[in-house]
Amino acid sequence: MSPLNMDRPTAEPAENCPLCPRLVAFRHENKAAHPDWFNGAVPSFGDDKAELLIVGLAPGMQGANKTGRPFTGDYAGDLLYETMAEHGFSKGSYGAHPDDGLVLVNAMITNAVRCVPPQNKPIGAEATACRPFLTARLAAMPNLKAVLCLGKIAHDNVLKALGLRLAAHPFAHAAMHRPANIEFTIYDSYHCSRYNTNTGRLTSEMFSHVFSLIRRDLGE
Repeated sequence: MSPLNMDRPTAEPAENCPLCPRLVAFRHENKAAHPDWFNGAVPSFGDDKAELLIVGLAPGMQGANKTGRPFTGDYAGDLLYETMAEHGFSKGSYGAHPDDGLVLVNAMITNAVRCVPPQNKPIGAEATACRPFLTARLAAMPNLKAVLCLGKIAHDNVLKALGLRLAAHPFAHAAMHRPANIEFTIYDSYHCSRYNTNTGRLTSEMFSHVFSLIRRDLGE
């Protein structure tokens, strides 16, 4: 049976999700230091009837962990939301805070790991514990036609959530994967982090090109 047909209880973890002891402890540290921050499992952002799902790695410390909205408040979000607007996947102005009025158009954003990890690096057990939410998120989108994986870790976790072999679908920037028995296309991009853009590994033109491929394939 495909993972997308499995009965999953929810696509969104509780804000105070207890599954990963290291992340729970880190969350408590952050709450003590920054009681006005979100400091919880960050929910997906967008419409579950959308055709595009964007999957990142995990919330950034001063991005989604602070604001409670994926890719909001850090550099990666600046580039992501600018590029989404360029290709018609959002309307309104991105103001780097969750009440800026930004609305996604035919798109949703989530993360493979929903809680901020120390040094922005989740461990394998944490990705495994969080994967049922990713599987459920994929299953809860009846119109899904495209999944964009931001970085290899997101790519690997999407494949694992779908029960696919990693070796059969290697990660590469601008790669497209159309696995048998899966009704949507998986697209890869280098993560839109400041590190990748500062080193030239990812340029805004390269990132925009991936969205051009998605827009073309969605036929809009």
